[in-house]
Amino acid sequence: MLTRCAVLGSPIAHSLSPVIHRAAYRQLGLDWEYTAHEVGEAELPAYVGALGPEWRGLSLTMPLKRAALDVATTVSDVAATVGAANTLIRRDDGGWDADNTDVPGVVATLREAGAAVAAPVCVWGGGATAAGVLAALAFLESGPVHVHVRSEARAGAALAVAAALGHPAEPAPWAVLPACADAGVTVSTAPAGALDELSRQVAAGAAAGAERPRRVLFDVVYDPWPTPVAAAWQAAGGVVAGGLDLLVHQAAGQLRLMTGADVPADLLRSAALAAIGART
Repeated sequence: MLTRCAVLGSPIAHSLSPVIHRAAYRQLGLDWEYTAHEVGEAELPAYVGALGPEWRGLSLTMPLKRAALDVATTVSDVAATVGAANTLIRRDDGGWDADNTDVPGVVATLREAGAAVAAPVCVWGGGATAAGVLAALAFLESGPVHVHVRSEARAGAALAVAAALGHPAEPAPWAVLPACADAGVTVSTAPAGALDELSRQVAAGAAAGAERPRRVLFDVVYDPWPTPVAAAWQAAGGVVAGGLDLLVHQAAGQLRLMTGADVPADLLRSAALAAIGART
């Protein structure tokens, strides 16, 4: 019987998950199938309920990460804390185990970038992605976090995650503050273009000969890339990690859950970059 896995979401045509997972299957010598399916939030319970025993695992992207918890038989501690799951693994009894590999993916991305997490951390955006970032920062025992949002109410769920994990985090206005200069890590979970003003300030500081410490920017966007703030940050001498790095590391975690094997992140990254190059 052919073993099947897939990524579900809406929209889904842009997803690089099939490219990444199929590259892993080739590396592992697995004759498995991995496909992409357009599934909306309301459709998820019926879709998952109709899957046969040949299905091993599902990757969930937006808008399904919260809805995935409702179709699961069990939910991992990290998925329950963050309130979102990006992975469903088929159980022997036909049920599904929900997990979240985004959080360990953030941890791996920051470690790979050499982020100085002991210093304060500046997070832009307060949505579901920010909640996962705050959970990862708690795991890394980072310095205190200030979370920039246009409305404090928007950051409620993300800040609740930090509070549940006993990690210091507080809301901040949507403006570059003096405290931002002390951050060892700046994380943008905002849409492309939202931090163009920050990119202009970074560029202006570099032009003025400002001190350029080895600080890390982690921008979760991967298309289009680089974002203006990522380009300015790198030009100013900073270290940049992007959404593609997170995509690769969270996929490595999913592959471990689905296949029981580890696949090198560099192999997955190369497959994704080749696919992006082919598109452009």
